[in-house]
Amino acid sequence: MGNIRPSFIKIRAIALVEQHGEKFNEDFNHNKLMVAQLTDVDSKKLRNWIAGYVTRYRQRTQD
Repeated sequence: MGNIRPSFIKIRAIALVEQHGEKFNEDFNHNKLMVAQLTDVDSKKLRNWIAGYVTRYRQRTQD
């Protein structure tokens, strides 16, 4: 069973991947830096949440 994330995390993460898909990959640390650059998220926890979902989303779509 996986983590249950709020829908606002999923919506933001999927929108980022659709707009800037080539900038993200399966590496969490890289995605964390990209989320910090591409969004106006101030909270470290929220940034990590979005980056984590982007990482999992990219891993699922690559298979």
